[in-house]
Amino acid sequence: MKYQAIIVEDEQLNRDFLQNLIREFCPHIEVAATAATVPEAVSAIRTHEPQIVFLDIELQTATGFDVLELVRESRFEIIFTTAFDHYAIKAIKFSAIDYLLKPINYEELIRAVSKAIESLKVKQQEDRLELLMRNVRIPAGDDFSISLSTAEGIEYIPLQQISYLEAKGPYTTFFMKSGQNMIVCKHLKEYELMLTEHGFFRIHNSYMVNMREVKKMVRADGGYAVMHNDAMIAISPRKKEEFLQLMSRRLV
Repeated sequence: MKYQAIIVEDEQLNRDFLQNLIREFCPHIEVAATAATVPEAVSAIRTHEPQIVFLDIELQTATGFDVLELVRESRFEIIFTTAFDHYAIKAIKFSAIDYLLKPINYEELIRAVSKAIESLKVKQQEDRLELLMRNVRIPAGDDFSISLSTAEGIEYIPLQQISYLEAKGPYTTFFMKSGQNMIVCKHLKEYELMLTEHGFFRIHNSYMVNMREVKKMVRADGGYAVMHNDAMIAISPRKKEEFLQLMSRRLV
């Protein structure tokens, strides 16, 4: 089966380069059109109704998000492209949407396209796009929401609702302030990379805590943190000093 794609990129050389990579390494993808501006992109998306859109974040006089705002009625998988570590990359990661850094590597392209095709099969685009736009447009000081894929489906959880995370082999359990638990088939390390900059701390090899949900630290029995839900979580000896520093600086 062939999947229709559109490339939105304002640099001609980059458009040609990506189109050639797709032609050579992604035989299931057919590029129906390319676009360099927001009006061209909107027109191409409405005309061709693609399944996949390769979307440059920074266009000459606008952004890829301006394109998305104008085609909210359309349903497609997005693969963002960017020449640098754009501020919106965090929002994109939290929304479980893929991106490629330029110059684009063909192996990363193949991986991103494969994930997009898998997502098309389970029709996840609408909710993830809504999550992305909410994360990109959040007011200063507000929290991101994160996409969690469980056995029951995909849920979008505001970070402030998470109390702590527990690792069990290749699975991570999210413990919510509400008392709800969610099991996700991803290693805790993946969430450590994503959440550390948002007030979470890997307190132990098996645990990561939301620092805002720590009620107190107890030094007895090697040291452990007591959460607001009264869960007691052991502190790794090598993490104790850093945890104490975070606790002393905490303003919430």
